[in-house]
Amino acid sequence: MGALPKSTSIGEPRKSRRPEQASPVLVAVYIVLFVGATGRSVVQIVRDFDVAPVAYTLSAVAAAVYLLAGIAIALAHRNRIWQAIAAAAVGFELVGVLAVGTLSAVHPEYFPADTVWSGFGRGYLYIPFVLPLIGAAYLESRPATRMKPSTT
Repeated sequence: MGALPKSTSIGEPRKSRRPEQASPVLVAVYIVLFVGATGRSVVQIVRDFDVAPVAYTLSAVAAAVYLLAGIAIALAHRNRIWQAIAAAAVGFELVGVLAVGTLSAVHPEYFPADTVWSGFGRGYLYIPFVLPLIGAAYLESRPATRMKPSTT
C-alpha cells in the first residue's frame, strides 16, 4: 500500500482532521484564577463589604473577567468574534491590573483591603500581571479562522 495522498484534489492541501485548540494550560490558569477570585470576593463581600466595597467589587469584576477570558481564549480559534472577545477581556484585564496595581502602590488608602489586582497581583504570585501578557501573545500567535458564509 502506498502513502496517503497529500491533497484531496489537485493543488488543494488536505485539511487536518483535528481542529486547532487553545492551550489547555492557559485556559486552566484562567479558570483557576476565576475560582480563586470568585471565592475570595464572595467571602469578602458577605463578611466585610462595608470595609472596602470598591476593593471587594473589583475582586468580583476580576473573577468575571477571568471567566470570560478563559472561555473566549478557549473558543478564539473558532472565529474572529471569539478572538475579539478574548482580546477585549485580556486587554481589560491588563488595564485593570496596571491601574489597580499602580493605585494600590501610590495611594494605598484607596484600597484598605487587597483585591486580586492589588500590588499587581502580589497575593496571587503576580500571575494576574503576567497572565494578560501571555494571553495577548497567545492570541497574536493563533489567528482565528474565517467564518464561512451561511448557505441558507
